[in-house]
Amino acid sequence: MDTKKEQILKAAGNIFAKFGLKKTTMDEIAKIARMGKSTIYYYFKSKESIFAEVIDKESRILKQELSEAIAKATSPQQKIKNYMLTRMKHLKKLINYNTSLTDDYLSHYSFVENARKDFTQYEIHAIKDILINGIDQNIFAIEDASAVAVIIVNGIKALEHILFIEKLSENIEKEIDLILNIIFKGIEKR
Repeated sequence: MDTKKEQILKAAGNIFAKFGLKKTTMDEIAKIARMGKSTIYYYFKSKESIFAEVIDKESRILKQELSEAIAKATSPQQKIKNYMLTRMKHLKKLINYNTSLTDDYLSHYSFVENARKDFTQYEIHAIKDILINGIDQNIFAIEDASAVAVIIVNGIKALEHILFIEKLSENIEKEIDLILNIIFKGIEKR
């Protein structure tokens, strides 16, 4: 990638992380990137187009981290745990992407909606693959891996809301362990 373009994306990413899309201006991006505004406009037509590219870049980083976390685990249960832990830890770091997934005011931007849908589909597919692997190994007794994947992904999103939006929990790993215990063992007495 062009170094100037990368410099713009890095500067913009930092500003978006601090102030959000609404409060960020092209002047601020140019100042932090140490370039003229005309240079910024040479590479991007608007701050929204910069934000879209920052979101795309962070999405690729997150998906790569998730794939690596899954690959490190040996059991389907550990794959799901690694997935959830990695997702939560990295979403916290990838502030712009996390904001795009959770901020309602951004929903009128089609690129944000597309990013949300794309990431949700990625998650459902990744979790479904883990579940099918667990079924094949005779570890999970699931009738509909697709439906269970959707339920797990929605549960992860609810946990994300609790951890990042409401800030109700300090210990991500403990919360994930509790949820996984329910997923893997259920709540019925056996």
